[in-house]
Amino acid sequence: MDAGATWADTPQAVASQSDIVMTTMVGYPSDVEAVYTGDHGIFAGIQAGSVVVDMTTSTPALAVKLTEIAHDHDVQALDAPVSGGDVGAKNATLTVMVGGDQAAYDRVLPVFEQLGQRVSYFGGAGKGQHTKMANQIMIAGTMTGLTEMLVYAKAAGLNLPQVLATLSSGGADNWSMDNYVPRILKGDYTPGFFAKHFLKDLRIALQEADRMALDLPATKQAKLLYEAMVEDFDLGDDGTQGLIKTYEQK
Repeated sequence: MDAGATWADTPQAVASQSDIVMTTMVGYPSDVEAVYTGDHGIFAGIQAGSVVVDMTTSTPALAVKLTEIAHDHDVQALDAPVSGGDVGAKNATLTVMVGGDQAAYDRVLPVFEQLGQRVSYFGGAGKGQHTKMANQIMIAGTMTGLTEMLVYAKAAGLNLPQVLATLSSGGADNWSMDNYVPRILKGDYTPGFFAKHFLKDLRIALQEADRMALDLPATKQAKLLYEAMVEDFDLGDDGTQGLIKTYEQK
């Protein structure tokens, strides 16, 4: 509030006062739908000619549905999930992946550029969500890789900070390792991204893969590992780096 924000009690109230509604970076697709279509949701207050932007990582099918409802209200819509975690959000260095109405993207681009260092448009409704699924498939591999790298290096009696410094200077370097291994070494499992939400994303990615007749065995294995973390070890509110705890408890 001190930075100039104005409080509104409901999504409906926000929408009634806004030309561009960039909102709903919430947990699950059901939450997104409630915020948009509930009794006091965005569509209850939206004005013709406005733009709505859903930034939650959600399903491509829901993005299409919300776009169709938006068009019924003479409103344009974008699905614009992001990558970069809490660090990217704090530093305005997020990667923004956008699908939806081209004209809406052109209109909102200057706003996106205040949030992220890379903003890319991929096509019609749902394409932003599909791009985020591709991102999460890649992240699944890096998270399981960095976890098992640490487990192996520790068992071998290696100096873990030295291992991190060495791998970060070579072909094994990646964003997840650079950002999450230092947290693990400090025992910091606070969420840059909740494990329970990452599991949700992996499930969506595999559902979409099934619809496209794709078999993604490595992503399936990552899903099983995160299911164990979230459901068996009750660590869903930890960050994704908390996966290593499940190895320590085996």
